[in-house]
Amino acid sequence: MSCIEAALRSLYVFNLAYENTMSSVPLTVHGAQLLKDELHRLKHVERPAVINAISEARAQGDLSENAEYDAAKERQSFIEGRIAELEGKLSAAQIIDPKLLDAEGRVVFAATVTLEDLDSGDKVTYQIVGDDEADLKQSKISISSPIARALIGKYAGDEVEVQAPGGVRGYEIIAVNYI
Repeated sequence: MSCIEAALRSLYVFNLAYENTMSSVPLTVHGAQLLKDELHRLKHVERPAVINAISEARAQGDLSENAEYDAAKERQSFIEGRIAELEGKLSAAQIIDPKLLDAEGRVVFAATVTLEDLDSGDKVTYQIVGDDEADLKQSKISISSPIARALIGKYAGDEVEVQAPGGVRGYEIIAVNYI
């Protein structure tokens, strides 16, 4: 398979993942690892701790007025719900490694994009990631954010308009990298 065919296949797979978000979840390799780490922590640290807390609360006797027991059961419910959520996301994950992408300079999921604000001249760099791994402090924006939706499919040199809460903002795409 040629590099172009591989890139087109990656884009096709991503488009399928993004269009049908109910059945698949696009994640970067790093984002998938973060979810796996959280799942491991919940299963091997948090779950045993809450089971121990429930056992200790039961040992105190009357459960009808036992606040520790109620709090531990509530915490257990939260942990079990989060475990189920993470397992569902990971089982439906479409994991995309940005280093393996070659979209010929086009902005796609997992790409790192450098933008210049057309009004202020300020430059910013964002990586487009899945909803679960978005973190503006780390310059990671969600694929479902207005700016990412405006950037997808564009190339370096293109200008885009983004409908932001403060009004329409204009940006020029300076660079697109797959790192």
